[in-house]
Amino acid sequence: MMSRKTNRCATASAALASIVLILGGYTATHAEEAGKPDYAKMSPEALAEHLILESGSFDLDQPAQEGGTARDRMIQDNLQKLCSKVRNKPNAEQAGQIIAAARASIQYPEGEIPLGDWKKGGDLAWGGFGYRLAHNPDDHSTRDPSGNCYNCHALSPQRTGGDLGPSLRGYGIIRGNTEATRRFVYEMIYNPHAYFPCTHMPRMGAKGLLSQEAIADIMAYLLHPESPVNQ
Repeated sequence: MMSRKTNRCATASAALASIVLILGGYTATHAEEAGKPDYAKMSPEALAEHLILESGSFDLDQPAQEGGTARDRMIQDNLQKLCSKVRNKPNAEQAGQIIAAARASIQYPEGEIPLGDWKKGGDLAWGGFGYRLAHNPDDHSTRDPSGNCYNCHALSPQRTGGDLGPSLRGYGIIRGNTEATRRFVYEMIYNPHAYFPCTHMPRMGAKGLLSQEAIADIMAYLLHPESPVNQ
């Protein structure tokens, strides 16, 4: 026999379930009548796209430093679409296509790949200036964009860096300042998909985020024997 306490709990649970169903149905119906999407029926991808691009939650009309608007930044290019579709795990054929396209995008300086000024490179590697928007956007007429490398990499032992990417401390000591090393580092900064398809690392050169001079300076920060990276 069911006790009074158990009976009361069962009754309360049934009542709560009914309220949830009623409210849920009301919410969905109300949203549809108001011409708004029913979030409960949307896939996670569709919901994310709606909230970012269509809900008005973000100011996507503000101009971006590279041209276009903030909305243009949110539209994926073909590489990003592919990598998102495969969860950054392309198959062998897809990886080969990505690598080939990345290599074709790389523009090299004339002659040998040079090293720049490691002191300037340190400022660029540790700086976050460049393409921020919001209420105080970065102004490229006042200074050059930085590489923001420290967000993902440990660099000089004098400061703390990120750990999303591999540590680069002592990189010049380990790899040496050879033409082959310079070429690899240049290509990695310019378009890292040439080596790691669907990597999280930005395409600094291919997307015009860093100039060849800036890349040369950051390379010097990594490879020059006097750089703090190699102390």
